[in-house]
Amino acid sequence: MSADRTGAGGAPAGGRRDADGPRASIRAVANLAGVSPSTVSRALNSPELVNAETRRRVLECAERLGYQPNRAAQSLVLGRTRNVGLIVPDIANPFYAPFIKGVEAYFRDTEFAVFLADTDEDTATEIRLAEAMIERVDGLILCAPRMSGTRLSAVAARTTVVLANRTSRNAPSVLLDFQPGMDQAVAHVHALGHRRCAYLAGPPNSWSNRQRRRLLGAACAERGIELVDLGPYEPRFTGGYRAADEVLAAGVSAAFGYNDLVALGVLSRLTARGVPVPGEPGSPGGLSIVGFDDVPMASMTNPPLTTVANPVNALSRAAAAAMHTMLDPGASKAPPPPPASALATRLLIRGTTGPV
Repeated sequence: MSADRTGAGGAPAGGRRDADGPRASIRAVANLAGVSPSTVSRALNSPELVNAETRRRVLECAERLGYQPNRAAQSLVLGRTRNVGLIVPDIANPFYAPFIKGVEAYFRDTEFAVFLADTDEDTATEIRLAEAMIERVDGLILCAPRMSGTRLSAVAARTTVVLANRTSRNAPSVLLDFQPGMDQAVAHVHALGHRRCAYLAGPPNSWSNRQRRRLLGAACAERGIELVDLGPYEPRFTGGYRAADEVLAAGVSAAFGYNDLVALGVLSRLTARGVPVPGEPGSPGGLSIVGFDDVPMASMTNPPLTTVANPVNALSRAAAAAMHTMLDPGASKAPPPPPASALATRLLIRGTTGPV
């Protein structure tokens, strides 16, 4: 009867441990390679500190034993967690779903894991989550954060931060350039004869809300359109449903929603009241509606929603690449992130806009 051949630490001499067996340790790798555990750690985590032959031998032994570094132990030794935090205002909002998926897809083939947090549009919750995650991640991607500039600077002083749809002097930003889409939207309703329009405002502490209102106001003024401000409304379907009656009372012929959810809420309420959208030329009482974001259901309504489309997939990749470059410049192929970069929006004309 022949004896089983085993290597150092009780691992099979020619390969990995059983999937159901005990996990190979760093000491087992060190014994097999004929080096100290600290050398194994340096070879895996700081290869520039170890000569090429030693590193080759360590990697070969780690592969033979099926060694997987303990992430928690690594974070204690290296002061790094290899985790990235992602905080969004509302995961139920369909605008944020592709952003979340884009960030996670980018990091899927890296050594970083993504931890997601939802603030439910509450600033206090956002601040609490950011402060809690700082201790558990190497960096934070904050998508459309609502916290004040002072609080944002305090967070950026404690960890690496990348902002999406928000600017700060203390962190790089990836932004949506609202101007092309907004100019196209205003030109579109102007060409249809609309001269009195409403803006249905979103959260007052939203950078996007402020930018959209500013650009919309400038474009309307340039074309002689009177802009009526209504709201603010919660950036959800229910907010738009509540806004519809105020839109009708304002005597406008077209309305711009802060986002698609608000615009769809208006559309639903007007339909329930029998108000035609967009209405027939020469018939009184119709209303045109323009949304913002191009969420998936915007094209599924009857009529489908005219909206300003955002390149959210590109936005998420840009944010993730910026974070990866800052945390691991050698591993990321992306160039160092600029202080701010913008991605253009565009108008999609569908069925909710028509002549006055």
